[in-house]
Amino acid sequence: VMKVAVIGAGASGLPAIKCALEQEFEVVCFEKSTDLGGLWRFKPNPCPGEGTVMKSTVINTSKEMTAYSDFPPPADAANYMHNTELLEYFRSYAKHFDLEQHIRYQHEVIDVKRNEDFDLSGKWIVEYKDNSTNNSGNERFDAVALCTGHHTEPYWPSPFPGQDSFQGRIMHSHEYKDHRGLEDKKVVVIGIGNSGADIAVELSKMSKKVYLATRSGSWVMNRVWDKGEPTDLVYLNRFMFSFRTLFPFRLQNFFVERKIEGRFDHGRFGLRPKHRALAAHVTINDELPNRIASGTVIIKPNVGSFDGKAVIFEDGTRVEDVDVVIFATGFSFGFPVLEKGNLIPVENNRVSLFLNMYPPHLAEKNTLAVIGLIQPTGSIMPISEMQCRLFMAALAGKAKLPTEKKMVKHVQKVQREMAKEFVASRRHTIQVYYPQYMDELAKFAGCSPRVVSRWVTDPRLAYALVFNGLVPYQYRLDGADRWEGARDAIIGMPRRVFEATRTRRTKETMRSKEGISIVWNMLRG
Repeated sequence: VMKVAVIGAGASGLPAIKCALEQEFEVVCFEKSTDLGGLWRFKPNPCPGEGTVMKSTVINTSKEMTAYSDFPPPADAANYMHNTELLEYFRSYAKHFDLEQHIRYQHEVIDVKRNEDFDLSGKWIVEYKDNSTNNSGNERFDAVALCTGHHTEPYWPSPFPGQDSFQGRIMHSHEYKDHRGLEDKKVVVIGIGNSGADIAVELSKMSKKVYLATRSGSWVMNRVWDKGEPTDLVYLNRFMFSFRTLFPFRLQNFFVERKIEGRFDHGRFGLRPKHRALAAHVTINDELPNRIASGTVIIKPNVGSFDGKAVIFEDGTRVEDVDVVIFATGFSFGFPVLEKGNLIPVENNRVSLFLNMYPPHLAEKNTLAVIGLIQPTGSIMPISEMQCRLFMAALAGKAKLPTEKKMVKHVQKVQREMAKEFVASRRHTIQVYYPQYMDELAKFAGCSPRVVSRWVTDPRLAYALVFNGLVPYQYRLDGADRWEGARDAIIGMPRRVFEATRTRRTKETMRSKEGISIVWNMLRG
């Protein structure tokens, strides 16, 4: 029986445990904290070395696109779940599949190193500390899944002139929990990613004034699309990703930008960036334009310098008496627990991993995988689960991986493609397109859905596979680990999404009917 170590009991660690059990492996999960959930469990106190959401965080991907492939969220769950509701989903998943018995809480992994006979056995030694007793120990494992996430180490850019003598408070978004203590303060937020925009919007409702500084600007999209459809269900489907290949990249951007600008003029609101809409991560925020329009959020260029309690921006404008500056400048990632950080080199968030999982120089064994180290156009959770399915299937001899040479060639190809399409940035080093990447993983794992043949055998299902959102249940239709409930979950998805918001059911509200298809509604709009 193969013995597998899973490091981390968050959104990636939980499916890793389950997938190991499905292959009848012995599995031990090391979790440094006292509970599961990882990033998505709000931590009200300082948590160095751990990720956390803000108290008010709502997921940016819809529930059906965020689900694990054989465990749909409750029908009455919000289409965009609050972090507490998502955490409850994780708890239900762990309970349903009896995962917690395999988790060792308060066990912090100190180091993972190759066993002395690694070249022969592929085994690993995991050194850990039990923080509940202060006892240390080590165990030997046949394989290791690293599921520690990439939102734990705050990234600080080089200090601005005068920053060291700033007389106000400086903090990173990782420290930000909620608005308490910041009421009636003058705040500058640096960075217009999702966290920066969320913090600026939240504080604009109770702080004296909020200035949102951005070096490059950003395209801003709603969670909700035309007719109330979740945005990711509209864009992340097989039809749209096949359709886009018919047009050059410039024309694709034209269509997307035209739609985004239909909501509000980004130039008029000071947000329009130099880059095209598909060349960088868009910012998902439903309220930012309204806060700008009300004057409670002021968009500014990047910070140029600090002067006492003043912040001076690159355009020469100056804001006096600033109380707090919040750096929403993202995170750095690395692998400090893998042979003291020396096993997998990382430089400026750039790393070379086959499928964002496997170190090519260990291709002879492939008994180590990094899970969840991705920045997708979509949700991380289904991708993490698919990575786990592939990793465990390969360990069981049910999936074949390429040689080191082919892995390196594949990594270089992907890096060239990403560099061609995306703005050079620390944010885009682990970028993946959700539909393409999921299909690629599924092909290796042997669970690709048979779409073409179903136009003959099950046209209703085939239509849903192509035109509706690429929900993870599609990857449980076929293959060794298929799930009998997959078809019903796929067919019933549009109805669950449509009804989730109709919490007031009257004669008038029942007149609204589910559309012919998500894509048709989008094209008609």
